[in-house]
Amino acid sequence: MNLVSTLYVMALSGCAVAAVAALLAPPRARLHLAGWCMAGAGGLGAAAGVAAVMSFGSSWSAWLPELLPLAGVRLAIDPLGGVFIAVTGVVAVCAAIYGIGYCDHGLDGRVFQSVLPLFVAAMLLVPAAASVSTFLLAWELMAVSSLLLVLAEHRRRAAVGGAGLWYAVMTHLGLVTILIGLVAFAAGAGGESFEQLRAAALSPAARTVVFLATFAGFASKAGIVPLHVWLPRAHPEAPSHVSALMSAAMVNMGVYGVVRVGLDLLGGGPAWWWLLVLAAGAASALFGILQAVVASDLKRLLGYSTTENLGLVLVGVGAAGFFAASDQPVLAALALAAALLHVVNHAAFKTVLFLSAGSVLHATGTRDLDALGGLRTRLPYTTAVFAVGALCASALPPGNAFVSEWLLLQSLIHALPGSGVAGAVTMPLAVAVIALSAGLAVATFVKAFGVGFLARPRSAEAERASESPPTMLGAMALAVAGCVALALAPTLVVPALGRVVGVVFPGRDVVSGELTLRLAGVSGMISPLLIAVALLAAVVAVLGLVRVTASRRARRAARLWDCGAGPMSARMEYTATSFAEPLQRVFDDVLAPESDVDVTPTKESTYLVERVRFHARVPDRIEHRLYDPLIAAVSAVGRGARGLATGSVHRYLGYGFWTLTAALIVLVVLW
Repeated sequence: MNLVSTLYVMALSGCAVAAVAALLAPPRARLHLAGWCMAGAGGLGAAAGVAAVMSFGSSWSAWLPELLPLAGVRLAIDPLGGVFIAVTGVVAVCAAIYGIGYCDHGLDGRVFQSVLPLFVAAMLLVPAAASVSTFLLAWELMAVSSLLLVLAEHRRRAAVGGAGLWYAVMTHLGLVTILIGLVAFAAGAGGESFEQLRAAALSPAARTVVFLATFAGFASKAGIVPLHVWLPRAHPEAPSHVSALMSAAMVNMGVYGVVRVGLDLLGGGPAWWWLLVLAAGAASALFGILQAVVASDLKRLLGYSTTENLGLVLVGVGAAGFFAASDQPVLAALALAAALLHVVNHAAFKTVLFLSAGSVLHATGTRDLDALGGLRTRLPYTTAVFAVGALCASALPPGNAFVSEWLLLQSLIHALPGSGVAGAVTMPLAVAVIALSAGLAVATFVKAFGVGFLARPRSAEAERASESPPTMLGAMALAVAGCVALALAPTLVVPALGRVVGVVFPGRDVVSGELTLRLAGVSGMISPLLIAVALLAAVVAVLGLVRVTASRRARRAARLWDCGAGPMSARMEYTATSFAEPLQRVFDDVLAPESDVDVTPTKESTYLVERVRFHARVPDRIEHRLYDPLIAAVSAVGRGARGLATGSVHRYLGYGFWTLTAALIVLVVLW
């Protein structure tokens, strides 16, 4: 066993120990034992992933025939899988430490605490699977364990059950499409190991079927439009550290699947495959950020932000596949490196944001931005953490998302001179999508931070808020440290991403010359470190100037002019709804908002009004236009099918006879 295998096995063993500790430990010690064991397992997993990316030791693979009937379990860790293992491990460390304080009231049961490390173990297994059966087994374990975690608080809120139902249906439909694609792939290859799949010589039609089927399933897991409908439901209703694991780690497995199957196992494909991926990513980025900018539920806003960022990642993956098909290897490598860097950056800042949102929920009991406000004085540490996450998510310098989105723009812009007609049409549109989504992201997180944390509290819950326990604050500080490191020193990650891209595009020097300079992102005026130093110097200079100026003048308390209205009240502030209303008007045709005015007259006269209520909501238009009719049709079929169940045994035997006859006829025709 080499270093990678030793660390990886220890990480899986740590997850098992955490699950056993959660089942057997007494209630007082359960949270600490399970939490710290899972944190240790996450740290070992992160170390194993980093070691695999940096190629410490020889490559590792294992076949365990006794663990799974017929096929056995095949595992292998290469630099591509190592990136996703490392990201999962780091997020698991933060979530485990955070959960010690967060779960102290109502989530300290044996089942929940034992399923959480199994979920982490499943996410560590997916990137290491080296055969179809092992991959599908790990994928299903990840889906089932995450579903149980989403349903953890179903007794407290009725909405949790509905969110769990949506998630269960969508994730298992995605599994079915992945199963169809990979089984067809294995049948054509004459074997199920990834080595056999790479060597398979499938027909173009079969390759297309495999790619489209698997892409649909992986896009569903990544929350890509129009398969995203589970995500803004499940993320808000899950416990906050579970939301962080799902949004910062689990959805990445959808990206991993697209890269592994499309670029690695299938070896790329025609350009239209990747234009489809790019288009799906661009649509998701725009739709996700538009829904986020009008959302007033803090965790729902973050859920739609995940759809936006995973859409940007798929824009990079699609561009990489398109450039590879167009024989532009340097641009393909740059686009894929930018996409993988954004996976890492998104995991960092989304962990920060979901954990700080959980701190707000823990302190106030509400996620409604319209009912918050004034948290800056009551939750100072949480406010600072959320501010860092909001800056990073806004793709502004010196935030870490700025680096990866800038690199993605670099790959798209440099493609324009020689990318052909298709590239000349799609690449400018992709650049416009990234620019628009970045601008809307700034508005989204200005709204979330300004409305939620500044000004005056707009509810009694916000007024009574108090800071979170030390373990929650420590986990948030750890995630912030990761964001700061990625923002100020992206060159620490870039060489490793070069090795990963070299696995996907073998035989190409992707870490030399001009490409290295672009990946590093430190040339000229775009150096994050220089930008951060300049901003810090500017802030210090301004504060010093204010202090010097104020010291020369006598200070006098004076009431500011208030137009005769008296002191400002909470009702005079912007709410999340009113802040987003101008943008909602701009994108009215896309968002299709709904509003209603309910006027209640007095009992004495219909001309006198007792109460006026205004209701406004912005529904998910894709869900309204696509899923609602589909659900209605399925429900109608179900109601009609009730007539088949008459209780007659003779009729049931007839059903079986005619079904068997039809199946035999089909087999004879096919034979």
